[in-house]
Amino acid sequence: MASRRDAALAFPVGPITLVGMVPLHDLTAYCDERTQRSLYSDAPGAFNGLQLANHRGVSKIGAAVDVGVVPFRAAVAAGVDFLIVHHGMFWDQPRALTGPHFDRLATLIAGGCALYSSHLPLDGHPELGNNAILARQLGLEPTLPFLVRDGQPIGWAAASTLRRDSVRAALEGAYPRVTALEYGSAAPARIAFCSGSGNSAVPELLRSGIDTLVTGELREEWFPVAQDYGLNLYLCGHYATEVHGVQALAADVARRFGLPWTFLRTENPL
Repeated sequence: MASRRDAALAFPVGPITLVGMVPLHDLTAYCDERTQRSLYSDAPGAFNGLQLANHRGVSKIGAAVDVGVVPFRAAVAAGVDFLIVHHGMFWDQPRALTGPHFDRLATLIAGGCALYSSHLPLDGHPELGNNAILARQLGLEPTLPFLVRDGQPIGWAAASTLRRDSVRAALEGAYPRVTALEYGSAAPARIAFCSGSGNSAVPELLRSGIDTLVTGELREEWFPVAQDYGLNLYLCGHYATEVHGVQALAADVARRFGLPWTFLRTENPL
């Protein structure tokens, strides 16, 4: 089981022969295809894909969960010129490019760092996605689509023979803060996974007949629902449950193009 410091699974990239500069278009096209970007409907502001270009191509890949001046400065300082994020820049556009919004873009542009964002594709992907990786952290195989939106699963569920106390212990070993609401089966037959916010997942849980959910965070109102309907809800942190997909994609791209990559951790406690 992964340590609390490094909750993501290891993403082996194999031996890499560094090839120098790779055209930005080649990496972008590969990421679009690998994440199946075109299949996912997302919030309009998510704007999945390349959000900011650069002029010189790519020599080093970075991964981060969120945009922001701090991770952008860290990326530039680390020599990253292609940064993959889960939560991109354009959720509430249009907006004036002033203050912190200008600083974000100016940091990337001055550092020659392109930005690629992948939101729901990196939640639902059956191999690289946050939820598939969450299931595999517990030794489970994510074969059951969960939270299907426009024909694509955003979450995953898995058949399980684990007892509830084993699930809790495994999660507590992998994540620094776990809130466990245990009112469901002591040995759940199926476990669902929804990284980040699980507020839309609980109603789906009730409809699907699954009584156990691993997620990032929930609103307070779901506590009495868990009691009334007999649910096991495990909250492991929004950020902590979404470090996996960006790392998996970065490692995959690095292997494909023979480039180094790094994860830019921001110690987000939420």
